[in-house]
Amino acid sequence: MKRIGLFAAQILVMVIFAGCGRSPAPAPAIHDHPTVSATVTVVATDKVTTPYEAVGTVRSRSSSTIQSKATGNILVIHVHTGDLVEKGRLLVEIDDREAAAQMRSAESLLRQSEDSLQEVEKSVQAAMHAKAASDADNALATSTYARVKGLADKQAVSRQDLDEANAKYKSAAAQAAQAGEMVASIEARRGEAQARIEQARAQLENAKAFLSHTRVEAPFTGLVTKKWVEVGDMASPGAPLLELEDAQQYRLEAVVDEGLVQGIKQGERVPVRLDAVNEGSLDGIVAELVPSADPSSRTFIVKIELPATVGIKSGMFGRASFSAEQKETLVVPATALFERGELSCVYVVGEDDVARLRLVTTGKAYGNKVEILGGLDAGERVVSDGTERVKDGCFVR
Repeated sequence: MKRIGLFAAQILVMVIFAGCGRSPAPAPAIHDHPTVSATVTVVATDKVTTPYEAVGTVRSRSSSTIQSKATGNILVIHVHTGDLVEKGRLLVEIDDREAAAQMRSAESLLRQSEDSLQEVEKSVQAAMHAKAASDADNALATSTYARVKGLADKQAVSRQDLDEANAKYKSAAAQAAQAGEMVASIEARRGEAQARIEQARAQLENAKAFLSHTRVEAPFTGLVTKKWVEVGDMASPGAPLLELEDAQQYRLEAVVDEGLVQGIKQGERVPVRLDAVNEGSLDGIVAELVPSADPSSRTFIVKIELPATVGIKSGMFGRASFSAEQKETLVVPATALFERGELSCVYVVGEDDVARLRLVTTGKAYGNKVEILGGLDAGERVVSDGTERVKDGCFVR
């Protein structure tokens, strides 16, 4: 045991003397990293606009429930759900036998009315000729009576000649009056015949319209989205047959809180995202603000026109971003941020121009700036461009 202790003491003495004879080691360098060139930005607050996201449903700008205007069994349906049809294309055929019978009846009634008018016209012509003859006889009898009366006043003719002239004058006047009444009566009959013709024509037009309703055509170019009936079903006026929507123009009907709707203006451009359409943000335009609110939710419907984009369909879910309010918040350029794992970092440049890595808590992005919720104070400097060249502890020029 004493030998071991002596040996240890000898070693300790040797170490002490060796240390006393060696020169001191040089101090480590303060900065091991080189100087790099990078852009430095002072952290400051800025006014940013807080977006408000409203959710909604995609609807076609023009949609129609095509209803039947005729009564009858459905004979043929020429389209299927999902078909794109052109304007005027025949969609549904309904049994037209009753409508065709009504049209034939109306056509027959019109022909009869036109024939009756022709007969009346002939009677009018005959009555007009008879009246013309009666008027001529009356004129002759009148002038004859006036001449005979003048002679009778001079006692140039007998009393009998005067009486005979007077009788012929009265008889001719009565016949002329009777002929005039006959003409008026026949002209009244002509008016009645013309009225019957107009009525028959109206009935024929109604019958043609009723017949046309048995052939249902597309009112516009669109997509068949729903079938309400099948072949053999009974169609009746007002009953739905098909759903048709414009497949070229769609709108997002977004639900907006009543406190924010006042700031939305018609014609305003609004970014829209559709989860089912991988097109990024779509450039929508506010087309209509429904003036009345839903009393249960106190919300308004804002209709936003969507650009023509492949894949948009009615019923899709969408989000619209509105600018709701402005606030002041601490922001840094988005280029100043970089990731280390799942953490957001920046390089803070101190008064000694040395860059130090610092973790920060980020908020929302506002264009090319990002909100900073924690980790930085206003007035500090951060590397905003060239972070890939910077290392923790290096000089920044």
